[in-house]
Amino acid sequence: MITLSALNDFTRIRHGFFTREGGVSEGIYASLNCGAGSKDDPKAVVENRRRAMALLDLPVEALCTVYQTHSSDVVVVTEPLAAGQPARADAMVTNRPGIALGILTADCAPVLLADGKAGIVGAAHAGWKGALGGVLDNTVKAMVALGAKPANIVAAMGPCIGHRSYEVGPEFPAPFLAEDKANLDFFAPSPRERHALFDLPGYISRKLAGLGVIEVTRVPADTLRDGSRFFSYRRATLNGEPDYGRQLSAIVLER
Repeated sequence: MITLSALNDFTRIRHGFFTREGGVSEGIYASLNCGAGSKDDPKAVVENRRRAMALLDLPVEALCTVYQTHSSDVVVVTEPLAAGQPARADAMVTNRPGIALGILTADCAPVLLADGKAGIVGAAHAGWKGALGGVLDNTVKAMVALGAKPANIVAAMGPCIGHRSYEVGPEFPAPFLAEDKANLDFFAPSPRERHALFDLPGYISRKLAGLGVIEVTRVPADTLRDGSRFFSYRRATLNGEPDYGRQLSAIVLER
């Protein structure tokens, strides 16, 4: 489990960016696959989620995850979500203690947010589509609606695909440049003609800063390049594997 000091400084908030290590899954899912949407043994996934929550001193029932669709939808969580029937959304916020907001990723960026003064936390699944589409905007808005202040929010970005690993096609920059021509900063030449390398964490960091979030920090890791610690959808695709595991990131207000 990886933590960042920016969130560790809050006394009532615990968080963790979990790696793929320390679980019971086997094969391409080895070993801490927490993705119920994968084709892994469901019993193994439940045990992996239990192990992850144990590191936060919580029962597995405290973990809330959603059915992620790369949308901009946010759910305000007031009680543990019903197991087996997750809401369709890509972010959650809460001011209720004891509820762990969990995001599942395998190259997209997990973003955990907290206003320690107001006692409000959030978690967002930010791939390129969700980040461009407004999932971070809506997460911050939902936190503000509960009483948070953007300047008091600390954002921590977990392991995701790195700039030098994220090659995109010629059609990719257009929607980003339509949003803001300054987004050209996040594209670099690729060895392949008419392709580019996209800086997802850089784009997310600037997006959050534009929302008034002053402190943004991140885990310096590349999910595609570090196969021993992280699952990666793109690596699985390049290797011709039929499926892939998902790592968990979670944040909780302590009781």
